[in-house]
Amino acid sequence: MKFVLGIVVLSAVIFFHELGHFLLAKASHIVVNEFAFGMGPKILSFTKGETTYAWRILPFGGSCTMMGEDEEEEAIDGCFNKAPVWNRIAVVAAGPVFNFLMAFVVSVIVIGFMGVDPARVVEVDENSPVAEAGLQEGDLITSYEGNGIANARELYTDIELDGVPLKDIHMTVKRDGKKISIDYDPVVTTRYMMGYYHSQEEGAKPEILELMKGYPMETAGFQAGDVITSINGVKVSSQEELQGYLDDHPLDGSPVKMTVDRAGQEIAGEFTPISDTSAALGFSFNLMREKKSVFGTLRAAFGEMKYWIHVTVKSLATLITGQYSVKDMSGPVGVVTAMGDTYDEVKSEGALIIIMTFLNFAILLSANLGIMNLLPIPALDGGRLVFLIIEAILGRPLNRKLENYVHIVGLMLLMLLMVFIMYNDIAKLFVH
Repeated sequence: MKFVLGIVVLSAVIFFHELGHFLLAKASHIVVNEFAFGMGPKILSFTKGETTYAWRILPFGGSCTMMGEDEEEEAIDGCFNKAPVWNRIAVVAAGPVFNFLMAFVVSVIVIGFMGVDPARVVEVDENSPVAEAGLQEGDLITSYEGNGIANARELYTDIELDGVPLKDIHMTVKRDGKKISIDYDPVVTTRYMMGYYHSQEEGAKPEILELMKGYPMETAGFQAGDVITSINGVKVSSQEELQGYLDDHPLDGSPVKMTVDRAGQEIAGEFTPISDTSAALGFSFNLMREKKSVFGTLRAAFGEMKYWIHVTVKSLATLITGQYSVKDMSGPVGVVTAMGDTYDEVKSEGALIIIMTFLNFAILLSANLGIMNLLPIPALDGGRLVFLIIEAILGRPLNRKLENYVHIVGLMLLMLLMVFIMYNDIAKLFVH
């Protein structure tokens, strides 16, 4: 059931994208040869008028094939290339636009049921720099480091991905209907890090729950699930014992020898902790949801859509900066698997939470697909829009053969990337 729900959500997002192209093509009197849901061999098809409607075997995709879309032919009525350039721009842009429209409509539904999570300050550290700068409990954060904040998750995402700046933090808050600027330098501390997360429960065994990418324990070969059995020759059997040792012997950059139990096998390793300089915000903020009026819900839905678009753009930026790589990307298999894992986590909370969780996935995927298709990459909608906008500016099309060649090469490269990502997704299933 969980994977069926995941496939339904992903399929709906892709279908709505292709529906945008289809409806605008029809409105522009462009002949649609085939409107298909899915990829691969046809399971079912029928023809009505000039269009064949098809259902294909793989539910991860869809297509809206228009007459003359990838050809030089312009003389035939109903041909894509014969339509006015602004009509063609509208047809190509309709897919991403429909994705954003879907994200907005689903956001209205989710916020209508669950409410929105405003980034409202719930506590300010006493005598902290931010308190001295004037931040107060109850302030609503509307901007952080130049980015408009739609909800608490957006603020949390920015902090998680970018970290807290070491100086010159700028925020804008709303208090009693007035906007107030808050500028301060946070408290900065430097400590040595091994790079792992552990359980906070009392009496928990010293198990490595997660490793920080690029930190010493990961590079030394330790793995999530390893249970620490000794550190520098001192045996430990609980998280309290490990923490007690670290309290008595603070990390100072000296090499650390550690042994772990990995599925009954003792593994030894050595690494050198690295210094990590970090800053403290000096305040905490709300992550709970609250209901809004009808107007407030519509306004918050725009903010919700903007948040997911912001998350997508930030995620793409991490690929460019090298914080993450192509190996960390997920395709249809990875997305459906992630939705299935989330279903297992929330199924005990009831049907409403399950539905809202999958609708949130629909918002994320729809915004993601909209942004990705607007990238100026050949074969994607954004790549086609580049050629069409140039044509609109010049008043004539570029070389059709060259344009088609560019899109074909782009499509081949995208298919190779999709195969690589799918291979990684499947490999991850066997690892976990």
